[in-house]
Amino acid sequence: MAVTSCDDFLGVDSRSQIRPDDYYSTAGQAQAAVNGLYNNLRIVQNDTGYGERIWVTLELMALHATTLGQSFNNNQFINQSIDPANPSFSSVWNTAYNGIGAANLAITRIPAIDMDETQKTQLLGQAYFIRAYLYNLLVRLYGDVPLLTEPVNGPGPNLYPSRSPKADVYNLIISDLQTAEAAGLPVVDRTGRISQSAVKALLADVYLTTAGFPMQIKENYQKAADKAAEVIDAGSYPLFANYISLHNNTDKNQGEFILQAQYANGIATNAISPLIVPYNVGISAYGDEYGSLIPTEEFYNSYEAGDLRAQEQQFYFSEYRAFDRSTNQQKTNIVKFNRHALYKYFHLESALNRNYNCDENWTLIRMPEVMLIYAEAINEASAATPKAYEQINKIRARAKLPALSGLSQDAFRQAVWKERYHELAYENKAYFDIQRTRKAYDVKNNTFVNVIGFKGEVGPAFQEKYLLWGIPSTEINNNKELTQNPGW
Repeated sequence: MAVTSCDDFLGVDSRSQIRPDDYYSTAGQAQAAVNGLYNNLRIVQNDTGYGERIWVTLELMALHATTLGQSFNNNQFINQSIDPANPSFSSVWNTAYNGIGAANLAITRIPAIDMDETQKTQLLGQAYFIRAYLYNLLVRLYGDVPLLTEPVNGPGPNLYPSRSPKADVYNLIISDLQTAEAAGLPVVDRTGRISQSAVKALLADVYLTTAGFPMQIKENYQKAADKAAEVIDAGSYPLFANYISLHNNTDKNQGEFILQAQYANGIATNAISPLIVPYNVGISAYGDEYGSLIPTEEFYNSYEAGDLRAQEQQFYFSEYRAFDRSTNQQKTNIVKFNRHALYKYFHLESALNRNYNCDENWTLIRMPEVMLIYAEAINEASAATPKAYEQINKIRARAKLPALSGLSQDAFRQAVWKERYHELAYENKAYFDIQRTRKAYDVKNNTFVNVIGFKGEVGPAFQEKYLLWGIPSTEINNNKELTQNPGW
């Protein structure tokens, strides 16, 4: 357990076999404990049923995707007929709090270990980041949530905690990230570990979020811009020349990737690629082609004319060669989907080899998001600057689109929002954008409208209660101190 190679944090945390008092006594144990925390960065890939994952759930709630598969729960999310007993709600809640508990234990125990102080500070920085990441997910999904900062060792007030105000949760998130920022982490890390740049990027995102609904701390727009500018000015994360780099193994943790959840064949695998292949079309080696997450054609058509991202086998594809699983070879005939699917996540290494499981990394933060955070935030804080135009235009230039210039504040705002939808498509950003802006992208009319009551391409009109998730029924039943969110 004291081995500290870069593959450690891909494995399973086995500390449950050892008493905490005995475990946190050496530098090797501290390193292994923090390695175990990295499992929590995979939280949105949790399996909650056939063809169901949290990242799919978040996209189905963002109004521009559908499912062609057999999942009952996926269709419930589309139709807004879910209830707090839904397994997705309890999966996120339980996984996040288990991770927070492990992070709290590390944060509490590591300071007392006799070890190199630089290593100690960096390990604590990673633990603070992961705690902040998990609380940031919880507070956006559930609103007020229990705020636990110490290990829960038995009976006491923390065993049945009540919900803390969102402001307190965000204060902890920001404090944790500031501590991580000062922890001496490397500016760039290409092995999948947390870097100082990842901390700054997440902090910029938190500031942008808290500047919008429901917190509306307007001065945080400038803070978001300043923090994003630090990452931009360092110049450490160049944009990829080709979009294939977003979903191949060669470019994991490279280029524009600031932080990814790590996967490796034979150690930790996922179903990202099988989930986006249209249902049982027969183009891959996968035993199941789930058809769980399919873009709406209306959203696909919202890309500007000439946008490279909308061309075949860039972000999307509408046909592919058939695959013979008995020979593990592609056939010559072409299968047409009659719609567009997400080539952005089609993992060639596993799709065309039935002896290889999908180990595509899940991207948490990449450089285009930071660039767009800066552009949006500085426009809200004052007005769009030449530097703001530079950020959005670099992304557009890669997509073979003309540069923007001379826009009003509102026109620039909407241009950035559209670019977030089109560049960060299906990366679990859109639902959180809806929450903080209270706006939906009306793709049919190419504008933004109030989300409450808006009817997207699939499902009914958006219900206000859908801005938050329901507190899991099992938690309400087990902890009488918890209250339910409105409408649930």
